Amino acid sequence: MGAPVRDYALSCGMSVDELVRQMEGAWGFTAGKLAEGVRILGEMVSDPNCVKFLSFTANIVATGARGALKELVKRRLVDVILTTCGTLDHDIARSWREYYRGSFLLNDRELHRRGINRLGNILIPNESYGIILEEKMQSLLAQLWEEGYREISTRQLCQLIGERICREDSILYWASRNQIPVYVPGITDGAVGYQIWMFSQTHDLRVNLLRDEQELNDMIFDAKRTGALIIGGGISKHHTLWWNQFKGGLDYAIYITTAVEWDGSLSGARAREAISWGKIEEKAQHVTIEGDATILLPIMVASLIDRIERGEVQV
Repeated sequence: MGAPVRDYALSCGMSVDELVRQMEGAWGFTAGKLAEGVRILGEMVSDPNCVKFLSFTANIVATGARGALKELVKRRLVDVILTTCGTLDHDIARSWREYYRGSFLLNDRELHRRGINRLGNILIPNESYGIILEEKMQSLLAQLWEEGYREISTRQLCQLIGERICREDSILYWASRNQIPVYVPGITDGAVGYQIWMFSQTHDLRVNLLRDEQELNDMIFDAKRTGALIIGGGISKHHTLWWNQFKGGLDYAIYITTAVEWDGSLSGARAREAISWGKIEEKAQHVTIEGDATILLPIMVASLIDRIERGEVQV
């Protein structure tokens, strides 16, 4: 048997990290996994020979969890980002327009008539999404064409978006400023990708995905160790795991997911399954935390920052 289960000892003014540390003893189902996730994340961040991947889906960028992602990038706690096109959409849009609190139970037909899009319980008016994205992206693409760009990788595109369009509250701004590459293997699956296609109807501008793949290849084969914080599933999760199999698998892996395992989906696959594919190393430190990333991620990042400020985690 393991150590005894302990009750929480809650007090006024306790820090987020104090609460997370109590989860190690309280061992309340997912609470124990969250505490383990923060511990592994701290070791990964502290490892100077580890290339640190951050993988996430776009939906959480429409929420306040965008701020937790931005903090990881701003503090240079990750080295490379793999995400979806919707991340670019929401990160640009929220640099210029507001998204609004709503409800899962609103009348969607009425929202459509009013030009309001619903993402869960987030409300996104047309002027806060498609309209502003078309304005910003068509202007940027025209500038790039005038500067002689005829072919561009998604990493280059994200760098230029961060430099020229996004504001300081955005993920892409800080990725650009800190020279953290952002790769979007499914670039055409979103509003930014659509704007590139639109521009291509009158200009022969091409996206070179294979240049992105070469850079990922070089990064993986040069790495002594790799680790990943993987939030959600889909193409960003799979692309992170796919490339890491070529060095024998991730040495650190923290999954946050709400997907189920029993349907055999990549999104629902637990970290232990990736070991069978060689995508996570057999002796790797890994954990799968089931739950809503908009709750779990801010707690984990706040706890990690506490440990960094106290010198327990070295960066």
